[in-house]
Amino acid sequence: MAGETSGDLLGAGLMRALKARLPRLEFEGIGGPAMQAEGCVSLFPMEPLSLIGFEALGEYPALVRLRRRLARHFLSRPPDIYIGVDVPDFNLTLEQRLRSAGVRTVHYVSPTVWAWRRWRIRKIRRAVDHMLVLFPFEAEFYRRQGIPVTFVGHPLADLIEENYDPAAARARLGLPRDRTVVALLPGSRSRELMRHADLFVATALWLRRRRPGLHFVAPFVNGETMAVFQAALNRQGAGDLPVTLLRGRSREAMAAADVVLLASGTATLEAALLKKPMVVTYKVSLFSYLLIRLFSHVSRYSLPNNLAGREIVPEFLQYNATPEKLGAAVEHYLGHPEETTRLRELLSTLHRDLRQNASDTAADAVLGLLPKTTTAGSAAANG
Repeated sequence: MAGETSGDLLGAGLMRALKARLPRLEFEGIGGPAMQAEGCVSLFPMEPLSLIGFEALGEYPALVRLRRRLARHFLSRPPDIYIGVDVPDFNLTLEQRLRSAGVRTVHYVSPTVWAWRRWRIRKIRRAVDHMLVLFPFEAEFYRRQGIPVTFVGHPLADLIEENYDPAAARARLGLPRDRTVVALLPGSRSRELMRHADLFVATALWLRRRRPGLHFVAPFVNGETMAVFQAALNRQGAGDLPVTLLRGRSREAMAAADVVLLASGTATLEAALLKKPMVVTYKVSLFSYLLIRLFSHVSRYSLPNNLAGREIVPEFLQYNATPEKLGAAVEHYLGHPEETTRLRELLSTLHRDLRQNASDTAADAVLGLLPKTTTAGSAAANG
């Protein structure tokens, strides 16, 4: 049961690994194109689940109805195991209902319970037979809570090569080879772009005034988000800013860059696996910010800093995120190459730690929860 593109890819990888061990497995639930290509019968479209969050409360009644329909379906036809992939606000409630009826449950990708709203651990304990986590510090947290857990690593760490050629990435994107390149990744969703576009454009203008030889590259997931950024360029009179706008290809854009300025999220992990010096920022609505301040248990928010257990890349959040501060942090990297070298060495270690053959490791943990009659019957049927 996945609700976003990232979860769809995780679910598809896990399905492939499970089918390699037990080819006669059948899958149904909710999944996107990647999971459906692996044989998942998607009972409903995946897109509504991606709307879960404080800023999508208007969709809550429809999501509750959807969850009830799924619960009735799975209670009438109990699966051997239920695997919720991320979207915890949706999946954990459904997992709890099914587990109380005797269905084995797995949750793949920990909610950020270690970071905020820690009381959710009580619900997780009731809902989940086994937790699959992407990062080692999460596994330590769940072990302290007495919840069965497996650290599986991150599929991106398996996918991204430890060594690559930045010059080749520049050539593929048509970027200048003789200039310093700064990648701008203000977010993948329209709402994120609305909050970040002007900030990123203003930061780029600040940097260009101080370093006229810079070139910028900004990838976007679709035409809608690109248009939001183009509108910010127009508002700030930045039509002559040397920036290459891309549809997709965010990983290549980061690989080609000397420094990355980006919104906090999964992209920070990609930048870390590419060993890129980065400056992380994020802005949310006032309501969300107040909730985070009220319920947060951590002082660091970006994945590289949480993985390292200390601040290794600068973070500028909410009112602390200004063009001058972001620009100065980017410029600091450019003027201190020795710090960039040390950071890359540290990020290389993090990459190796996260490379755990995630899908295979997750599949082994899931098979350990399946009834022995299921695994033995499938194995016998396949010789």
